[in-house]
Amino acid sequence: MLTRRHFIVTTATLFSAPMAAPVFADTWPTNAQKAAWDSEITPPNFDLETSNPWGLHPRFLPQRVVAKDGLVPGDIHVDAVARYLYHIEEGGTAMRYGVAIARGSLYEPGTYSIKRKVSWPHWQPTQNMIDRDPELYADIADGMEPGPENALGSRALYLFVGERDTYLRIHGTPSPRSIGGRASSGCVRMVMAHINELYPRVQVGSTAFLYSAEESVTAQS
Repeated sequence: MLTRRHFIVTTATLFSAPMAAPVFADTWPTNAQKAAWDSEITPPNFDLETSNPWGLHPRFLPQRVVAKDGLVPGDIHVDAVARYLYHIEEGGTAMRYGVAIARGSLYEPGTYSIKRKVSWPHWQPTQNMIDRDPELYADIADGMEPGPENALGSRALYLFVGERDTYLRIHGTPSPRSIGGRASSGCVRMVMAHINELYPRVQVGSTAFLYSAEESVTAQS
């Protein structure tokens, strides 16, 4: 397990300043529909680092920061305490985005492989989610079609351990005001306009490191 202590030790030098998959036959949106949705969720005159119609705290707006030499370009690092996702770039920089993480013990730190990417994905709650919150998920137990109200938003990166789909995702959210908090049932959430910019730069096969959250932090003398 990647601990918060491990991240604290390394981050100062890293950065500065169980269910079947749903079947949705013949329901994939057309390219024209995807483009229309992208336009709908992207602010007018969008600037990645300054546009903020969602009312995010300024520190959660994307910005480019310095990365430690030797980090693998293309990999993702998620600081669950600061609520930042870093995407490592060529040339010693990283793009930093604000994120939301899972509630309580639902957050699962670890090392994952990104083995699938989907633009405007379908979504279906897991059986564990349905069992845990039956009233919340009763009406959507069979899944949600793609669109701006879909829980996975506009883009999703699928996290695997080996060949096993963990059902954890890094994805857009129709609830951008959750960014900076603990809100999901396991996934890492991003503003849809932000993950749209990140998505084409993430390659299948890249590694995502999810570091531990507050509960694992202990006082150190």
